[in-house]
Amino acid sequence: MNLPDKKSPHRLQLPRPLRSIALVVLAILLLPYLLTPLYAVVNPVSTVMLWRYLRGARVERHYMPIARISPAVPVAVIIAEDGRFCSHHGFDLTEIREAMTEADDLDEMRGGSTITQQVAKNLFLWQGRSLVRKVLEFPLALWIDLVLSKRRILEIYLNVAEWGPNGEFGVEAGAQRAFGRSARDVSRYQAALLAAMLPNPVKRNVRQPGPGLQRLAGLYLARAARAPAAAACVRQSH
Repeated sequence: MNLPDKKSPHRLQLPRPLRSIALVVLAILLLPYLLTPLYAVVNPVSTVMLWRYLRGARVERHYMPIARISPAVPVAVIIAEDGRFCSHHGFDLTEIREAMTEADDLDEMRGGSTITQQVAKNLFLWQGRSLVRKVLEFPLALWIDLVLSKRRILEIYLNVAEWGPNGEFGVEAGAQRAFGRSARDVSRYQAALLAAMLPNPVKRNVRQPGPGLQRLAGLYLARAARAPAAAACVRQSH
């Protein structure tokens, strides 16, 4: 008696075009994780800079190693942007909880981004508020914090952040535009002004700072004087 042949289980496969699209998406998602170790020695550019290059828009950036930047600048930036930068591992749960508590919904939630998250956004993602971007940003920030030293993360941020209204990127271009001097020569108050303009370098004019910007810079200056941990973090090589 002949038994009927058992049919082999049918494997569900995506159509070839969808498989190709899935592979491309996967490669795009993995690329930042492959590039990050290279940035321990290679000086990167931001996605905003790349977009401006492609459009033929002005880009002014002179990469400045952190050892040549006035020590007042990175300390002021830590105070202004991410007070717990030296102790967290890429994102700050305390800051996120505070931001969510103050907001009525996700659309109203303030940034709460760490310096490491901003590096992830600047190097690999896009600008503007987006829940999708935030979801991609968190694991990237963890990976960047794992692979790169705090000092290197801070150096990259200081050299890719937008620091002017007309394509000025990095603290050297920002200091030259604002004060006509190199970032290695700025005073502590000028460093505080540069840190105060970071959230909105287009509208915050440190050449002619208004009362609000002056008060903010004064606050950062006072806090920096009482932040030995931030200064120690900047000096660390790993």
